[in-house]
Amino acid sequence: MGRHDTYFFCLSILLLHNTLTNVDALACNWGTQASHPIPPNIVVKLLRDNGFNKVKLFEADPGALRALGKSGIQVMVGIPNDLLATMASTVTAAELWVQQNVSQYISKYGTDIRHVAVGNEPFLKTYKDRFVHSTYPALQNVQAALVKAGLGRQVKVTVPLNADVYESGDGLPSSGDFRSDIKTLMVSIVRFLADSVSPITFNIYPFLSLNADPNFPREYAFFPGGGSAAGGAKPVVDGSISYTNVFDANFDTLVSALEKNGFDANKVEIIVGEVGWPTDGDVNATPAMAQRFNQGLLNRIVKGQGTPRRKTAPEVYIFSLVDEDVKSVDPGKFERHWGIFSYDGTVKYPLSLGNGRQLVPAKGVRYQAREWCVLSPQAAAGNNGGASADYACQLADCTSLGPGSSCAALDPAANASYAFNMYFQKMDHRRGSCVFDNLGFVTKVDPSRGSCRFPIEIDTSRHETLRPPPRSSGATEMKWRTVAAAAMAVGWAVFN
Repeated sequence: MGRHDTYFFCLSILLLHNTLTNVDALACNWGTQASHPIPPNIVVKLLRDNGFNKVKLFEADPGALRALGKSGIQVMVGIPNDLLATMASTVTAAELWVQQNVSQYISKYGTDIRHVAVGNEPFLKTYKDRFVHSTYPALQNVQAALVKAGLGRQVKVTVPLNADVYESGDGLPSSGDFRSDIKTLMVSIVRFLADSVSPITFNIYPFLSLNADPNFPREYAFFPGGGSAAGGAKPVVDGSISYTNVFDANFDTLVSALEKNGFDANKVEIIVGEVGWPTDGDVNATPAMAQRFNQGLLNRIVKGQGTPRRKTAPEVYIFSLVDEDVKSVDPGKFERHWGIFSYDGTVKYPLSLGNGRQLVPAKGVRYQAREWCVLSPQAAAGNNGGASADYACQLADCTSLGPGSSCAALDPAANASYAFNMYFQKMDHRRGSCVFDNLGFVTKVDPSRGSCRFPIEIDTSRHETLRPPPRSSGATEMKWRTVAAAAMAVGWAVFN
Protein backbone atom coordinates (compact mmCIF):
# COMPACT_ATOMS: atom_id res chain seq x y z
CA MET A 1 0.00 0.00 0.00
CA GLY A 2 1.44 3.36 -1.07
CA ARG A 3 1.83 6.41 1.12
CA HIS A 4 -1.25 8.13 -0.33
CA ASP A 5 -3.26 4.92 -0.10
CA THR A 6 -2.25 4.60 3.53
CA TYR A 7 -3.31 8.20 4.17
CA PHE A 8 -6.76 7.72 2.65
CA PHE A 9 -7.21 4.39 4.40
CA CYS A 10 -6.45 5.99 7.78
CA LEU A 11 -8.70 8.94 6.96
CA SER A 12 -11.52 6.54 6.11
CA ILE A 13 -11.07 4.71 9.39
CA LEU A 14 -11.11 8.04 11.25
CA LEU A 15 -14.28 9.17 9.52
CA LEU A 16 -15.90 5.82 10.22
CA HIS A 17 -14.91 6.11 13.88
CA ASN A 18 -16.38 9.60 14.11
CA THR A 19 -19.61 8.44 12.49
CA LEU A 20 -19.94 5.54 14.89
CA THR A 21 -19.11 7.82 17.80
CA ASN A 22 -21.93 10.19 16.84
CA VAL A 23 -24.37 7.30 16.56
CA ASP A 24 -23.38 5.77 19.88
CA ALA A 25 -23.13 9.02 21.86
CA LEU A 26 -26.49 8.76 23.60
CA ALA A 27 -27.18 10.32 26.98
CA CYS A 28 -30.17 10.26 29.30
CA ASN A 29 -31.44 11.16 32.76
CA TRP A 30 -31.86 8.37 35.30
CA GLY A 31 -34.37 9.41 37.96
CA THR A 32 -34.74 7.24 41.06
CA GLN A 33 -37.96 8.54 42.64
CA ALA A 34 -39.80 5.22 42.46
CA SER A 35 -41.53 3.14 45.13
CA HIS A 36 -40.20 -0.08 43.56
CA PRO A 37 -37.07 0.88 41.61
CA ILE A 38 -35.44 -1.39 39.08
CA PRO A 39 -32.23 -2.70 40.70
CA PRO A 40 -29.33 -0.44 39.72
CA ASN A 41 -27.28 -3.22 38.11
CA ILE A 42 -30.21 -4.03 35.80
CA VAL A 43 -30.58 -0.33 34.91
CA VAL A 44 -26.91 -0.12 34.00
CA LYS A 45 -27.28 -3.13 31.71
CA LEU A 46 -30.37 -1.50 30.21
CA LEU A 47 -28.33 1.61 29.47
CA ARG A 48 -25.52 -0.37 27.88
CA ASP A 49 -27.83 -2.61 25.87
CA ASN A 50 -29.38 0.49 24.32
CA GLY A 51 -26.16 2.35 23.57
CA PHE A 52 -26.38 5.02 26.28
CA ASN A 53 -22.84 5.91 27.29
CA LYS A 54 -23.67 8.98 29.38
CA VAL A 55 -26.15 9.35 32.23
CA LYS A 56 -27.23 12.13 34.56
CA LEU A 57 -28.25 11.46 38.16
CA PHE A 58 -30.18 14.11 40.06
CA GLU A 59 -28.44 13.19 43.28
CA ALA A 60 -25.59 11.01 44.48
CA ASP A 61 -27.57 7.77 44.75
CA PRO A 62 -25.16 5.22 46.25
CA GLY A 63 -26.63 2.16 44.53
CA ALA A 64 -26.62 3.82 41.14
CA LEU A 65 -23.07 5.15 41.53
CA ARG A 66 -21.75 1.75 42.60
CA ALA A 67 -23.51 -0.05 39.76
CA LEU A 68 -22.10 2.42 37.24
CA GLY A 69 -18.56 1.57 38.32
CA LYS A 70 -16.41 0.22 35.47
CA SER A 71 -19.45 0.23 33.19
CA GLY A 72 -17.96 2.45 30.49
CA ILE A 73 -20.76 4.98 31.13
CA GLN A 74 -19.84 8.58 31.90
CA VAL A 75 -21.75 10.09 34.81
CA MET A 76 -23.06 13.54 35.72
CA VAL A 77 -24.03 13.53 39.39
CA GLY A 78 -26.26 16.21 40.87
CA ILE A 79 -26.33 18.23 44.07
CA PRO A 80 -29.98 18.95 45.01
CA ASN A 81 -31.09 22.53 45.53
CA ASP A 82 -31.67 22.00 49.23
CA LEU A 83 -27.91 21.47 49.66
CA LEU A 84 -26.88 24.67 47.86
CA ALA A 85 -26.83 26.81 51.00
CA THR A 86 -24.58 24.25 52.71
CA MET A 87 -22.24 24.09 49.72
CA ALA A 88 -22.13 27.88 49.56
CA SER A 89 -21.42 28.35 53.26
CA THR A 90 -17.89 26.96 53.29
CA VAL A 91 -15.41 25.21 51.03
CA THR A 92 -15.04 22.56 53.73
CA ALA A 93 -18.65 21.45 53.22
CA ALA A 94 -18.05 21.18 49.48
CA GLU A 95 -14.83 19.21 50.08
CA LEU A 96 -16.69 16.74 52.29
CA TRP A 97 -19.43 16.29 49.68
CA VAL A 98 -16.87 15.74 46.91
CA GLN A 99 -14.98 13.23 49.02
CA GLN A 100 -18.11 11.24 49.88
CA ASN A 101 -19.93 11.43 46.55
CA VAL A 102 -17.26 11.78 43.88
CA SER A 103 -13.76 10.79 45.01
CA GLN A 104 -14.70 7.55 46.73
CA TYR A 105 -16.78 6.26 43.82
CA ILE A 106 -14.01 7.06 41.33
CA SER A 107 -11.26 5.46 43.43
CA LYS A 108 -13.17 2.58 45.03
CA TYR A 109 -15.63 1.55 42.34
CA GLY A 110 -14.15 2.94 39.14
CA THR A 111 -17.22 5.11 38.46
CA ASP A 112 -16.47 7.45 35.57
CA ILE A 113 -17.82 10.70 37.01
CA ARG A 114 -17.27 13.55 34.55
CA HIS A 115 -19.59 16.32 35.79
CA VAL A 116 -21.09 17.61 39.01
CA ALA A 117 -24.39 19.41 38.47
CA VAL A 118 -24.64 22.08 41.16
CA GLY A 119 -28.37 22.50 41.80
CA ASN A 120 -31.21 21.89 39.40
CA GLU A 121 -33.01 24.82 37.77
CA PRO A 122 -32.29 27.00 40.83
CA PHE A 123 -33.40 30.26 39.19
CA LEU A 124 -36.97 29.24 38.40
CA LYS A 125 -39.27 32.18 38.95
CA THR A 126 -41.50 29.97 41.08
CA TYR A 127 -38.67 29.60 43.61
CA LYS A 128 -38.91 33.36 44.30
CA ASP A 129 -35.13 33.94 44.50
CA ARG A 130 -34.69 31.21 47.13
CA PHE A 131 -31.47 29.95 45.53
CA VAL A 132 -30.28 33.07 43.74
CA HIS A 133 -27.70 33.99 46.36
CA SER A 134 -26.37 30.50 47.08
CA THR A 135 -25.95 28.94 43.62
CA TYR A 136 -22.87 30.80 42.39
CA PRO A 137 -20.90 30.51 45.67
CA ALA A 138 -21.81 26.81 45.81
CA LEU A 139 -20.57 26.41 42.23
CA GLN A 140 -17.27 28.11 43.10
CA ASN A 141 -16.77 26.03 46.26
CA VAL A 142 -17.51 22.72 44.52
CA GLN A 143 -15.06 23.61 41.76
CA ALA A 144 -12.41 24.47 44.39
CA ALA A 145 -13.14 21.17 46.16
CA LEU A 146 -12.67 19.19 42.95
CA VAL A 147 -9.36 20.91 42.30
CA LYS A 148 -8.18 20.19 45.84
CA ALA A 149 -9.17 16.54 45.41
CA GLY A 150 -7.00 16.35 42.28
CA LEU A 151 -10.06 16.00 40.06
CA GLY A 152 -10.12 19.44 38.48
CA ARG A 153 -9.22 18.16 35.01
CA GLN A 154 -11.34 15.00 35.10
CA VAL A 155 -14.56 16.29 36.68
CA LYS A 156 -16.21 19.52 35.55
CA VAL A 157 -18.91 21.55 37.27
CA THR A 158 -22.09 22.85 35.68
CA VAL A 159 -25.49 24.30 36.67
CA PRO A 160 -28.59 22.86 34.96
CA LEU A 161 -30.87 25.81 34.27
CA ASN A 162 -34.42 26.10 33.04
CA ALA A 163 -35.00 27.97 29.78
CA ASP A 164 -36.72 30.73 31.73
CA VAL A 165 -33.32 32.27 32.51
CA TYR A 166 -33.39 33.82 29.03
CA GLU A 167 -36.14 35.57 27.14
CA SER A 168 -37.04 37.45 23.98
CA GLY A 169 -38.97 40.70 24.08
CA ASP A 170 -40.52 40.30 20.63
CA GLY A 171 -40.64 36.49 20.52
CA LEU A 172 -37.80 36.18 18.00
CA PRO A 173 -34.62 34.22 18.79
CA SER A 174 -32.36 37.05 17.58
CA SER A 175 -33.73 39.26 20.37
CA GLY A 176 -32.78 36.81 23.10
CA ASP A 177 -31.09 37.98 26.29
CA PHE A 178 -30.74 36.80 29.86
CA ARG A 179 -33.59 37.61 32.19
CA SER A 180 -33.11 41.13 33.51
CA ASP A 181 -33.34 40.22 37.22
CA ILE A 182 -30.47 37.70 36.98
CA LYS A 183 -28.53 38.99 33.98
CA THR A 184 -25.41 40.00 35.92
CA LEU A 185 -25.45 36.71 37.81
CA MET A 186 -25.86 34.69 34.62
CA VAL A 187 -22.96 36.46 32.93
CA SER A 188 -20.77 35.75 35.96
CA ILE A 189 -21.72 32.06 35.98
CA VAL A 190 -21.17 31.60 32.26
CA ARG A 191 -17.80 33.35 32.45
CA PHE A 192 -16.75 31.26 35.46
CA LEU A 193 -17.69 28.04 33.69
CA ALA A 194 -15.93 29.09 30.50
CA ASP A 195 -12.78 29.97 32.46
CA SER A 196 -12.99 26.56 34.17
CA VAL A 197 -13.41 24.81 30.79
CA SER A 198 -16.78 23.60 32.04
CA PRO A 199 -20.15 23.42 30.26
CA ILE A 200 -23.32 25.40 30.86
CA THR A 201 -26.47 23.28 30.96
CA PHE A 202 -30.02 24.22 29.95
CA ASN A 203 -33.28 22.26 29.99
CA ILE A 204 -35.69 22.72 27.07
CA TYR A 205 -39.24 21.34 27.05
CA PRO A 206 -41.31 21.69 23.86
CA PHE A 207 -44.01 19.58 25.54
CA LEU A 208 -44.50 22.25 28.17
CA SER A 209 -44.62 24.90 25.46
CA LEU A 210 -47.51 23.06 23.85
CA ASN A 211 -49.22 22.24 27.12
CA ALA A 212 -49.04 25.75 28.57
CA ASP A 213 -50.90 27.50 25.76
CA PRO A 214 -54.03 26.11 24.08
CA ASN A 215 -53.30 28.32 21.07
CA PHE A 216 -49.74 27.09 20.63
CA PRO A 217 -49.34 25.58 17.13
CA ARG A 218 -49.10 21.83 17.70
CA GLU A 219 -46.72 21.10 14.81
CA TYR A 220 -44.25 23.70 16.09
CA ALA A 221 -43.59 21.49 19.14
CA PHE A 222 -42.20 18.68 16.96
CA PHE A 223 -39.19 18.28 14.71
CA PRO A 224 -39.83 18.09 10.96
CA GLY A 225 -39.61 14.52 9.73
CA GLY A 226 -39.99 12.97 13.17
CA GLY A 227 -42.05 10.08 11.90
CA SER A 228 -45.30 11.92 11.18
CA ALA A 229 -47.12 12.50 7.94
CA ALA A 230 -48.20 15.92 9.16
CA GLY A 231 -47.29 18.88 7.00
CA GLY A 232 -45.12 20.58 9.60
CA ALA A 233 -45.38 23.95 11.31
CA LYS A 234 -45.72 27.31 9.67
CA PRO A 235 -42.17 28.72 9.84
CA VAL A 236 -41.30 31.58 12.15
CA VAL A 237 -39.17 33.97 10.14
CA ASP A 238 -36.37 35.77 11.97
CA GLY A 239 -34.35 37.73 9.46
CA SER A 240 -32.82 35.24 7.04
CA ILE A 241 -33.68 32.26 9.26
CA SER A 242 -36.94 30.31 9.19
CA TYR A 243 -37.66 28.29 12.33
CA THR A 244 -39.80 25.18 11.97
CA ASN A 245 -39.74 23.97 15.60
CA VAL A 246 -39.63 25.49 19.07
CA PHE A 247 -36.51 23.56 20.15
CA ASP A 248 -34.35 25.34 17.56
CA ALA A 249 -35.96 28.69 18.31
CA ASN A 250 -35.51 28.22 22.05
CA PHE A 251 -31.89 27.15 21.76
CA ASP A 252 -31.05 30.02 19.43
CA THR A 253 -32.60 32.46 21.88
CA LEU A 254 -29.91 31.23 24.27
CA VAL A 255 -27.29 31.67 21.55
CA SER A 256 -28.39 35.28 21.12
CA ALA A 257 -28.29 35.85 24.89
CA LEU A 258 -24.72 34.58 25.03
CA GLU A 259 -23.61 36.69 22.08
CA LYS A 260 -25.26 39.84 23.45
CA ASN A 261 -23.18 39.44 26.57
CA GLY A 262 -19.82 39.03 24.87
CA PHE A 263 -19.57 35.23 24.52
CA ASP A 264 -18.84 33.25 21.39
CA ALA A 265 -21.67 30.70 21.44
CA ASN A 266 -19.65 28.35 19.25
CA LYS A 267 -16.87 28.25 21.84
CA VAL A 268 -19.07 27.93 24.93
CA GLU A 269 -19.74 24.27 25.70
CA ILE A 270 -23.51 23.86 25.95
CA ILE A 271 -25.37 20.81 27.24
CA VAL A 272 -29.09 20.29 26.90
CA GLY A 273 -29.63 18.63 30.24
CA GLU A 274 -33.25 17.60 29.85
CA VAL A 275 -35.54 17.26 26.84
CA GLY A 276 -38.25 14.71 26.20
CA TRP A 277 -41.97 13.95 26.08
CA PRO A 278 -44.25 12.15 28.58
CA THR A 279 -46.67 9.36 27.73
CA ASP A 280 -49.53 9.64 30.22
CA GLY A 281 -51.36 11.93 32.62
CA ASP A 282 -52.45 14.53 30.06
CA VAL A 283 -54.24 14.75 26.73
CA ASN A 284 -50.95 15.80 25.06
CA ALA A 285 -48.97 13.07 26.82
CA THR A 286 -49.42 9.96 24.70
CA PRO A 287 -47.06 7.22 23.51
CA ALA A 288 -47.65 8.26 19.88
CA MET A 289 -46.71 11.89 20.51
CA ALA A 290 -43.72 10.87 22.65
CA GLN A 291 -42.52 8.51 19.95
CA ARG A 292 -42.81 11.22 17.32
CA PHE A 293 -40.92 13.80 19.38
CA ASN A 294 -38.20 11.52 20.71
CA GLN A 295 -37.58 9.88 17.33
CA GLY A 296 -37.12 13.32 15.81
CA LEU A 297 -34.76 14.21 18.66
CA LEU A 298 -32.75 10.99 18.26
CA ASN A 299 -32.48 11.56 14.52
CA ARG A 300 -30.83 14.91 15.24
CA ILE A 301 -28.49 13.40 17.83
CA VAL A 302 -27.41 10.63 15.46
CA LYS A 303 -26.72 13.17 12.69
CA GLY A 304 -24.90 15.55 15.03
CA GLN A 305 -27.28 18.32 13.94
CA GLY A 306 -27.01 21.80 15.41
CA THR A 307 -29.40 24.76 15.13
CA PRO A 308 -29.57 27.62 12.59
CA ARG A 309 -27.40 29.93 14.73
CA ARG A 310 -25.05 27.28 16.12
CA LYS A 311 -24.04 24.48 13.77
CA THR A 312 -22.16 22.61 16.49
CA ALA A 313 -24.55 20.09 17.99
CA PRO A 314 -25.01 20.30 21.77
CA GLU A 315 -24.72 17.28 23.97
CA VAL A 316 -28.30 16.19 24.71
CA TYR A 317 -29.59 14.20 27.69
CA ILE A 318 -32.98 12.62 26.99
CA PHE A 319 -35.52 12.97 29.76
CA SER A 320 -36.08 10.39 30.96
CA LEU A 321 -35.03 6.75 31.15
CA VAL A 322 -37.84 5.23 33.27
CA ASP A 323 -41.10 6.39 34.86
CA GLU A 324 -41.05 7.45 38.53
CA ASP A 325 -44.21 6.85 40.55
CA VAL A 326 -43.40 8.97 43.60
CA LYS A 327 -42.35 12.19 41.87
CA SER A 328 -44.26 15.34 42.61
CA VAL A 329 -47.21 15.90 40.29
CA ASP A 330 -46.43 19.61 39.95
CA PRO A 331 -47.08 20.94 37.35
CA GLY A 332 -49.14 17.93 36.18
CA LYS A 333 -49.76 14.19 36.47
CA PHE A 334 -47.54 13.68 33.43
CA GLU A 335 -44.49 14.31 35.66
CA ARG A 336 -44.48 10.61 36.55
CA HIS A 337 -44.48 9.42 32.94
CA TRP A 338 -41.46 10.91 31.13
CA GLY A 339 -39.63 7.60 30.69
CA ILE A 340 -38.92 6.04 27.33
CA PHE A 341 -39.24 2.84 29.38
CA SER A 342 -42.04 1.96 31.80
CA TYR A 343 -41.43 1.65 35.54
CA ASP A 344 -40.15 -1.91 35.02
CA GLY A 345 -37.92 -1.28 32.01
CA THR A 346 -40.38 -2.48 29.36
CA VAL A 347 -40.37 -0.56 26.07
CA LYS A 348 -43.25 1.90 25.74
CA TYR A 349 -42.91 2.49 22.00
CA PRO A 350 -40.33 1.66 19.33
CA LEU A 351 -37.42 4.03 18.77
CA SER A 352 -34.63 3.75 16.22
CA LEU A 353 -31.28 4.47 17.85
CA GLY A 354 -29.21 4.53 14.66
CA ASN A 355 -27.20 1.83 12.87
CA GLY A 356 -30.35 -0.30 12.72
CA ARG A 357 -30.61 -0.54 16.51
CA GLN A 358 -33.98 -0.44 18.28
CA LEU A 359 -34.84 -0.02 21.96
CA VAL A 360 -34.63 -3.27 23.90
CA PRO A 361 -36.23 -3.89 27.32
CA ALA A 362 -34.60 -4.51 30.66
CA LYS A 363 -33.63 -8.09 31.42
CA GLY A 364 -33.78 -9.86 34.78
CA VAL A 365 -36.54 -7.84 36.47
CA ARG A 366 -38.48 -9.97 38.96
CA TYR A 367 -42.12 -9.33 39.72
CA GLN A 368 -44.55 -9.95 42.54
CA ALA A 369 -47.07 -12.79 42.18
CA ARG A 370 -49.36 -12.57 39.17
CA GLU A 371 -52.30 -11.22 41.17
CA TRP A 372 -54.42 -8.08 41.02
CA CYS A 373 -56.78 -6.46 43.52
CA VAL A 374 -60.08 -5.35 41.98
CA LEU A 375 -63.57 -4.35 43.03
CA SER A 376 -65.40 -7.61 43.76
CA PRO A 377 -68.18 -8.56 41.32
CA GLN A 378 -70.74 -8.56 44.15
CA ALA A 379 -69.71 -5.08 45.31
CA ALA A 380 -69.62 -3.70 41.78
CA ALA A 381 -73.33 -4.43 41.42
CA GLY A 382 -74.27 -1.95 44.12
CA ASN A 383 -71.19 0.07 45.13
CA ASN A 384 -68.63 1.62 42.80
CA GLY A 385 -66.11 1.89 45.65
CA GLY A 386 -65.65 5.63 45.20
CA ALA A 387 -64.61 6.49 48.77
CA SER A 388 -62.25 3.54 49.04
CA ALA A 389 -60.76 4.37 45.64
CA ASP A 390 -60.09 7.93 46.78
CA TYR A 391 -58.30 6.57 49.83
CA ALA A 392 -56.19 4.23 47.70
CA CYS A 393 -55.18 7.04 45.35
CA GLN A 394 -53.98 9.17 48.25
CA LEU A 395 -51.35 6.53 48.95
CA ALA A 396 -50.62 5.11 45.50
CA ASP A 397 -50.05 6.39 41.98
CA CYS A 398 -53.33 6.99 40.13
CA THR A 399 -51.99 9.44 37.56
CA SER A 400 -53.17 7.19 34.71
CA LEU A 401 -56.77 7.88 35.72
CA GLY A 402 -58.79 10.92 34.66
CA PRO A 403 -59.37 12.93 31.49
CA GLY A 404 -56.67 12.62 28.84
CA SER A 405 -54.93 9.70 30.56
CA SER A 406 -54.49 6.12 29.41
CA CYS A 407 -57.27 4.86 31.70
CA ALA A 408 -59.72 7.69 31.02
CA ALA A 409 -62.26 5.34 29.41
CA LEU A 410 -62.82 3.25 32.56
CA ASP A 411 -66.24 3.27 34.16
CA PRO A 412 -66.54 4.05 37.92
CA ALA A 413 -66.28 0.39 38.95
CA ALA A 414 -63.17 -0.15 36.83
CA ASN A 415 -61.76 3.11 38.18
CA ALA A 416 -62.08 1.67 41.68
CA SER A 417 -60.44 -1.56 40.58
CA TYR A 418 -57.50 0.37 39.14
CA ALA A 419 -57.08 2.36 42.35
CA PHE A 420 -57.37 -0.76 44.52
CA ASN A 421 -54.71 -2.52 42.45
CA MET A 422 -52.25 0.36 42.55
CA TYR A 423 -52.48 0.37 46.35
CA PHE A 424 -52.24 -3.43 46.49
CA GLN A 425 -49.12 -3.42 44.33
CA LYS A 426 -47.46 -0.60 46.26
CA MET A 427 -48.09 -2.49 49.50
CA ASP A 428 -46.40 -5.62 48.05
CA HIS A 429 -49.61 -7.73 48.19
CA ARG A 430 -49.53 -7.64 51.99
CA ARG A 431 -52.30 -9.22 54.00
CA GLY A 432 -55.10 -6.69 54.41
CA SER A 433 -54.07 -4.54 51.44
CA CYS A 434 -57.03 -5.69 49.34
CA VAL A 435 -59.87 -5.28 51.84
CA PHE A 436 -61.32 -1.79 51.29
CA ASP A 437 -64.35 -2.32 53.53
CA ASN A 438 -64.81 -5.80 52.02
CA LEU A 439 -65.08 -4.34 48.51
CA GLY A 440 -61.73 -5.73 47.32
CA PHE A 441 -61.16 -9.06 45.61
CA VAL A 442 -57.88 -10.73 44.60
CA THR A 443 -57.91 -12.17 41.09
CA LYS A 444 -55.43 -13.95 38.86
CA VAL A 445 -57.16 -12.67 35.71
CA ASP A 446 -55.46 -9.59 34.25
CA PRO A 447 -58.05 -6.76 34.34
CA SER A 448 -56.11 -4.57 31.87
CA ARG A 449 -58.20 -3.27 29.00
CA GLY A 450 -57.32 -1.27 25.91
CA SER A 451 -54.65 1.32 26.65
CA CYS A 452 -55.16 0.94 30.40
CA ARG A 453 -52.58 -1.35 31.92
CA PHE A 454 -53.08 -2.76 35.43
CA PRO A 455 -49.44 -3.26 36.47
CA ILE A 456 -47.82 -5.83 38.69
CA GLU A 457 -45.04 -4.27 40.72
CA ILE A 458 -41.40 -5.24 40.88
CA ASP A 459 -40.64 -7.65 43.73
CA THR A 460 -37.94 -5.65 45.48
CA SER A 461 -37.49 -8.36 48.12
CA ARG A 462 -36.09 -10.69 45.46
CA HIS A 463 -33.59 -7.99 44.51
CA GLU A 464 -32.85 -7.03 48.11
CA THR A 465 -29.08 -7.43 47.95
CA LEU A 466 -28.96 -5.16 44.90
CA ARG A 467 -30.97 -2.26 46.28
CA PRO A 468 -29.23 0.99 47.25
CA PRO A 469 -29.49 2.18 50.86
CA PRO A 470 -32.31 4.65 51.58
CA ARG A 471 -31.66 8.26 50.72
CA SER A 472 -31.50 10.95 53.36
CA SER A 473 -34.59 13.11 53.58
CA GLY A 474 -32.50 16.17 52.79
CA ALA A 475 -31.70 14.85 49.33
CA THR A 476 -35.27 14.92 48.07
CA GLU A 477 -36.46 17.82 46.04
CA MET A 478 -39.67 18.85 44.34
CA LYS A 479 -38.87 19.43 40.70
CA TRP A 480 -41.25 22.14 39.47
CA ARG A 481 -40.37 22.97 35.90
CA THR A 482 -41.95 26.07 34.45
CA VAL A 483 -41.59 27.40 30.93
CA ALA A 484 -40.09 30.73 30.06
CA ALA A 485 -42.82 33.02 28.79
CA ALA A 486 -45.41 30.26 28.58
CA ALA A 487 -42.80 27.55 28.06
CA MET A 488 -40.54 29.72 25.96
CA ALA A 489 -43.00 29.83 23.11
CA VAL A 490 -40.39 31.64 21.05
CA GLY A 491 -41.79 33.01 17.87
CA TRP A 492 -45.41 32.24 18.75
CA ALA A 493 -46.17 35.95 18.78
CA VAL A 494 -45.36 35.96 15.10
CA PHE A 495 -48.29 33.65 14.43
CA ASN A 496 -50.80 36.15 15.82
